[in-house]
Amino acid sequence: MKKETLCVRGTNQKAFDERTGAISVPIYQSATFEHPALGESTGFDYSRMQNPTRLSLERTVAALENGSEAFAYSTGMAAVAGVAELFSIGDKIIASRDLYGGAIRLFNRVSKKNGIETDYADTTDIDEIQRKITKNTRAVFIETPSNPMMDVSDVAEISRLTRANGLLLIVDNTFLSPYFQRPLDLGADIVIHSGTKFLAGHNDTLSGFTVVKDPALGEKIRFLYKTVGACLSPFDSWLTLRGIKTLALRMEKQQSNAQKIAAFLLQNRRVKKVLYSGLPDSKGYEIMKKQASGFGSMISFEVESFALAEKILKSLSLISFAESLGGVETLITYPTVQTHADVPVAEREARGINDRLLRLSVGIEDADDLIEDLERAIG
Repeated sequence: MKKETLCVRGTNQKAFDERTGAISVPIYQSATFEHPALGESTGFDYSRMQNPTRLSLERTVAALENGSEAFAYSTGMAAVAGVAELFSIGDKIIASRDLYGGAIRLFNRVSKKNGIETDYADTTDIDEIQRKITKNTRAVFIETPSNPMMDVSDVAEISRLTRANGLLLIVDNTFLSPYFQRPLDLGADIVIHSGTKFLAGHNDTLSGFTVVKDPALGEKIRFLYKTVGACLSPFDSWLTLRGIKTLALRMEKQQSNAQKIAAFLLQNRRVKKVLYSGLPDSKGYEIMKKQASGFGSMISFEVESFALAEKILKSLSLISFAESLGGVETLITYPTVQTHADVPVAEREARGINDRLLRLSVGIEDADDLIEDLERAIG
C-alpha cells in the first residue's frame, strides 16, 4: 500500500468495530475491559497497557515507518525518556551536538542523574562519531535534519558504524515524518517522533512515538512502556489518527511553501544566513536526496542584528510567534529563549544558536501571503 493511501486508510479500521461499519476509528474511552472468563481476554485488559483506539494509531505509524511495532506516548519527550530507560548506570550515549533543547535537558540532567553519560558529537562527521566510541558506548542518538541548525546526518553510513560496534542507532524523525524519510529502512534501530508536530499536524494535541523493526527490542520497550505508564489517551490517539489522514497533503504543501520562502529569504539583504536542507548549496543536500524523498518545511535563518530579530517577532501579523512546529499554521520561534533556553549560552553560541537566529515552521497558508508578512516585518 502506498504511503498516501496508508495515511488515509490506516491498517485496521474495521478490526474493532465491524458491527457498526464506522469509517472513523471509534474513541474507546475506557480505562478497563471486561474479561469473558478466568484466563480469557479480549486482547484488551487495561488502557495503560493497550487500548483499541491507540492500537489502531500505533499500527498505522508502524506501517508508515515500515516497522514491526510502534508505541504511542503522551508526548514526544515521553517517548525520548522511554528510550533512555533502555540504558543503565555507566552506559554512554553519543548524541548530535545540535539537538532539541528538551532532549539536551533530559540527557544532561535526568540521564546524568541516572548514571548515563551523553557525549555530544557532530554527527554529520562519521569520523568524529568513530573517535567518540568507547567500551561503554551503547547507542548513537541523532536528529536529521537537526533542530534548529538543520544539520543532516547520513543515517545509512552511521548505521554501518553502529552495527559494526554493536550499538543502537536511534533517529528522531520528527522534522520529516515517515512521509519523507524512513530511518528504519536506512538501518536505524529505533525511530522517535514528537507526534504533536507533523503527524498530528493541527497544533491541537500532544503525542509521541517510538517505532522499532526488531521484535525483541520491541519487547524491551513494551515492558518499560507499560511499567512507566506514559501512554497516549484514547482521545489524543483519535486526534492524531485524524491528523495522519492528511499527512501527505500537508507535507507536500508545506514543503512547496518552504521552498518559496527560502528563496525569498536568500534574496533579502538583511538576512545573513538561510538554513534549509532543500537548498542545493546546503551541506546536507546530497545526503538528503539519497536518504529522503523530500526536504520538509523547517527553515532557520539568521538576520543582521538582535534588534531586527526582535522587530520581526513583534511585527509579524499572519505568522504566529509560538513554540512547536509541524502544524497547518506557520509558526516562528526564537530558539535562544524558547526551545534551547536551558542550554548554557556558551554552548548555544558555539552551535550557532545566537540572538539573531529565528526558526520557521512553514504551514499550508498561501505562500505569497506568508512572504508578504515576512517582507513587511523584516523591512
